[in-house]
Amino acid sequence: MNLSPKSFAMSLEGGVVTITLDREKRLNALTFEVYRELAETFEDLDRHDEVRAIVITGRGRGFCSGGDQDDIIKNLLGQDTPQLVAFTRATGRLIKAMRECKRPIVGAINGTAVGAGSVIAIACDLRIVSKTAKFGFIFPPVGLCGADMGAMYLLPRIVGHGRASELLFFGDIIDADTADRMGLCNRLVENGEEAVKVATEWAKRLAAGPAFAHSMTKKMIEAEHTMSLSEAIEAEAQAQALCMQHSDFAEAHASFKEKRPARFKGAP
Repeated sequence: MNLSPKSFAMSLEGGVVTITLDREKRLNALTFEVYRELAETFEDLDRHDEVRAIVITGRGRGFCSGGDQDDIIKNLLGQDTPQLVAFTRATGRLIKAMRECKRPIVGAINGTAVGAGSVIAIACDLRIVSKTAKFGFIFPPVGLCGADMGAMYLLPRIVGHGRASELLFFGDIIDADTADRMGLCNRLVENGEEAVKVATEWAKRLAAGPAFAHSMTKKMIEAEHTMSLSEAIEAEAQAQALCMQHSDFAEAHASFKEKRPARFKGAP
């Protein structure tokens, strides 16, 4: 596992990988390189049993301000359709990698999350949000469709159709309190430092839990979105049967009988 990517910081401790976007002076704006390395990293983390949960955050006062105006935006002007589609597919690859990653991802939204940064935030499974943070799906004000990088798929599932339509049509920047009222936040905390602290605590709790069961939970959240109720019940019956065959299920029973904390060791 590569813990030394070129375009952001990454560490592993106690089963938790922490990814820190590290272009503080640019509010952690994304470059072509950052997009690629982030996608490759989430794809790679899924192959390492020692990784049991992931935290993603940003350095300084920004979580992520979207695509860098100099590195990306100006270079897109004048490109032909195949070139532009190649780029938009590359950005979508990152979100796909995050949602397909078996490990739960906790976003520590320490500050501004706009454009692609807001989509990365909603691609996390859980979001701990600083009161200093702002969200903005700012695609319409720059002449772009609100459906970008999977935002149209993910956002209505989090805040509902009406709120998602409001955010994706207008592209307004909203403060953390508004985001919390809309349902974008799992927890609202005082500042970015506390967001990272709480996100790490949550990730450590997840890392100590049943990794196989967590991976199955994430898989079912994604899969059941398009199922009928009867299909979902059947899928859950099969998923739960697989979990019951896993050693973590037996360990949970043993720990209950022995009146001790469970020691889950199963891989995702």
